[in-house]
Amino acid sequence: MFRTATFTTYADSIATLQRRQVDMSDAQARLTTGLRVMHASDDPTAAARAERARATIQRADSTQRAVDASRNSMQLTESALADAGELLQQARELIVAAGNASYSDAERADVANQLAEIRKQLMGVANRSDGSGGFVFSGQGSGRPPFLDRPGGVDYLGTGGTVRVASEEPLPLTLDGNEVWLSANSGNGVFQANNLNSTGAWIDAGRVTAPDQVTGSTYSINFSVVGGVTTYTILQDGNPTAVTDAPYTDGQAIEIDGLAVTISGAPGDGDAFELAPSTPDLSVFDALDRVVNELKTPLQTGAQVTQSVQNGLRDLDSLSDHLQAARSMTGEVLNRIDGVAGRLDDLKLFGESTRSDAEDLDMVRAISDFQNQQTGYQAALQTYASMQRMSLFDYIQT
Repeated sequence: MFRTATFTTYADSIATLQRRQVDMSDAQARLTTGLRVMHASDDPTAAARAERARATIQRADSTQRAVDASRNSMQLTESALADAGELLQQARELIVAAGNASYSDAERADVANQLAEIRKQLMGVANRSDGSGGFVFSGQGSGRPPFLDRPGGVDYLGTGGTVRVASEEPLPLTLDGNEVWLSANSGNGVFQANNLNSTGAWIDAGRVTAPDQVTGSTYSINFSVVGGVTTYTILQDGNPTAVTDAPYTDGQAIEIDGLAVTISGAPGDGDAFELAPSTPDLSVFDALDRVVNELKTPLQTGAQVTQSVQNGLRDLDSLSDHLQAARSMTGEVLNRIDGVAGRLDDLKLFGESTRSDAEDLDMVRAISDFQNQQTGYQAALQTYASMQRMSLFDYIQT
């Protein structure tokens, strides 16, 4: 027969009470934090899953910051290119107005002054700051404005290329300003028609009629006037072609090897025009400078004014297309950024869901467990209180 001492009974009751209190405290802590796994020892496997999920979320957050930086930069770039496009359109309208045959030299000079002001605004756009100590068109970086206006023209002081964010997504932070502002295709994009010396005729921008016949050669159209009859001869890279002493008709297209140009007016004896391959070196600022200088030149013939206007419109159209292409590329980058941001949101949602599944608490079950722990603790407390009154002396007194 075993006998249980009063001390042992008290000790067991206190141990049970303490254990119940610890269990209830743990349940209350889990309810407070909302976590089922508060320590790795609670569930090592779940803790490892949660840690991997947190690492995934942190990487996504880091990439998101880089994506946001690229988005801000590309939005500034797109805005700058939009402003440049509007300014070029204004310049184009002024050049068209300068072709008015009724304009005097003073009126054309006034148009030239307005074009010079637009050029200054374009310089400001090209040197636009990104708001964080850099410049939108600085390429791979520059601590100073990337474009410098010198007497001989505009120089690019930035570093060619682009800066990309340091993340898994190679998104750009800047554009190469030299490529955007100083490297449009000259002429119509395939060839450039030049008036070499004529003061009585002008040539248009030309067009390609048969791309498969284009040779990439340089052609010269040389005029001869004999006995009042005007003819022209075409040379290819200085060599004779089949077009020799062809009769000239004002405004009629002249074609050679898939290229066509229209020469208008009255070419003089010895006048020459040239069709040279297009080159990617047309500068926004140089093009406007040429138009401004030509419109300010007094006592020009009508043909010379028309040629200046034709050249100016040709160059501005090429520049507008070039800037629009850069703006379209920027828009494509912004669309790509939206796609990357969506994927990052999905990745973070997946990571958060995985972490939650691994360590978050089922609140309904947790509340039920806590209530059970609370009931158990109260029962243990009542048992301990009853045990305190159980002694031989209490029994004798009764």
